[in-house]
Amino acid sequence: MRSLYTGILLSLVGMLALSLLIFLMISNRVEREYLDPVFQAMDELELQSARSAFETGGNEAASSYLEKLNQLFHSAHFLLNSAGVDVVERANRASLLPPAPASSSRAWVNGQFVVTHRSSDGRYWFVAVDPRRPNQWVLFPFYALVIAVTAMLCWLAAFGIVSPIRRLTGTVERFGQGDLSARVAMSRRDEIGELARSFDAMAARIETLVTSERRLLQDISHELRSPLTRLKLATRLTRTASDPKAALDRVDRETNRITSLVSEIVEMTRMEGDPAVRNVEAVDIGQVVDEIVDDCRIEAQLFRGCRIRVEGRISGEVQGDRELLRRAFENVLRNAIRYSPEKSNIDLTLGQNSLGASIVIRDYGPGVPDELLGQIFEPFFRVEESRDEESGGIGLGLSIAKRLVRLHRGTIAAENAAPGLRVQISLPSSAPNP
Repeated sequence: MRSLYTGILLSLVGMLALSLLIFLMISNRVEREYLDPVFQAMDELELQSARSAFETGGNEAASSYLEKLNQLFHSAHFLLNSAGVDVVERANRASLLPPAPASSSRAWVNGQFVVTHRSSDGRYWFVAVDPRRPNQWVLFPFYALVIAVTAMLCWLAAFGIVSPIRRLTGTVERFGQGDLSARVAMSRRDEIGELARSFDAMAARIETLVTSERRLLQDISHELRSPLTRLKLATRLTRTASDPKAALDRVDRETNRITSLVSEIVEMTRMEGDPAVRNVEAVDIGQVVDEIVDDCRIEAQLFRGCRIRVEGRISGEVQGDRELLRRAFENVLRNAIRYSPEKSNIDLTLGQNSLGASIVIRDYGPGVPDELLGQIFEPFFRVEESRDEESGGIGLGLSIAKRLVRLHRGTIAAENAAPGLRVQISLPSSAPNP
């Protein structure tokens, strides 16, 4: 069956039909095993009463009793002998009796509903005849109402199931055709609603990944264009330059720049790859920070004449990948070293509380224009294009740091410290597995 709506509707109708059949079977059994014995007992009582009236008071007494029954039940009642002759009116009513050897009956006879009951000794028959035919249309309004309500309920049930599925199907088709903003936005709290919300979450994730990938490809093509052009030009100059060594140094610089760019891109791809390849463990954040400071202190002193000052201590642990966390902290610290004035300080303030740990890294450089603070964590963003080319930066360090921190359910933010830039990293004390 191609239509789920039709299938559900037919299933409900079939279920109701089966229920009706079972109800009729139960009603028939109740009538046969409970109601019929009651009617048989009433027939026996009426037979004994009519017989007693006839045998003790004659025709007049029997006729009086039968007339009372006629008035009470609005039907005709007779007392017959074994041959089927009316003992009161002496009329032959044998045609009303059932064929032998039946001793009682309830059936339609010549258009009349006839009830018969024979005495235990076989001498008398009690007969009740109701000439009124039941009006088959009396209950029709009730049947029609039941059918209408049942049909409405079946339609509502089928519509309530199929309609949201069709809505979800339409959204999936739109999403598959390229509309990455398509969402179901369903408020139902049942399994269909859960499915819709799962799709919305998946669609949001895919939209983010696809958008990021497109933007990254655009940025990569832009970033590679300039060094490749300069590399091509430098290669040509080596053939005609009066100072081949300087020309080769230029080629070497551009090659290193391309190599660095590719390396950073590979790192971004790896950290957003399969979570199963990450080495999740309990990481001592304080120890990781100490190792990074030791590694960067020599570089800061040697190339910038800067001093790294550490205040506070972190003794807690977080669940995460040690190397990824190390890379995040190191990128921020090296960014601070790159933009610090010569012979200045770089401050690290460490802290922790019941919610987690925080690392604040501040330099005393020029800072970032306030209107650009929200962009410094974007891939390939540079505040000053020429200055970053001079320092060798390609604008991926803080972007990688942000992604690594977010993978560990943490936050990273930057603000101007006047002078300098202050970057704060916060990590929950018990981050779930990324």
